[in-house]
Amino acid sequence: MRTFDLAPLYRSTVGFDRLFSLVDQLAGHDGGAPGYPPYNIERTGENDYRITVAVAGFSENELSIEAKENTLTIRGDKQTKTEDQKGESLYQGIAARAFERVFQLADYVQVKGASLENGLLHVDLVREIPEAKKPRQIPIGNSQPKVVEAKAA
Repeated sequence: MRTFDLAPLYRSTVGFDRLFSLVDQLAGHDGGAPGYPPYNIERTGENDYRITVAVAGFSENELSIEAKENTLTIRGDKQTKTEDQKGESLYQGIAARAFERVFQLADYVQVKGASLENGLLHVDLVREIPEAKKPRQIPIGNSQPKVVEAKAA
């Protein structure tokens, strides 16, 4: 019998039951290495979420964020400039590779904004459920249905 580790499936869904995105996550649309770049998903309010991605060494023009349907894609493409280097690298431990992170979003989850500070990219999300889709209370009463009499033609 084969055992599957579903922990990665639970880490990249935001705002809805993770079982519904199981099939999408098994497809493995993640373009970069599995652990790069590291990220956090936080719930900051009842309907507010924040995804924080560690993008040290990337500038704003090297990052792109795309929200399409129920998918949020964060890409980083490091521009290597050899003319700016003044010396020879003896060791390069800071990752400067391109990456792509894909997150499955629930229905009605929208991107509110994004900011880059201290090497961390913060993407703020909000879940705005339309009024027609929100649960509502139905009063229970003993009112009798009214019969509408037909008019004579």
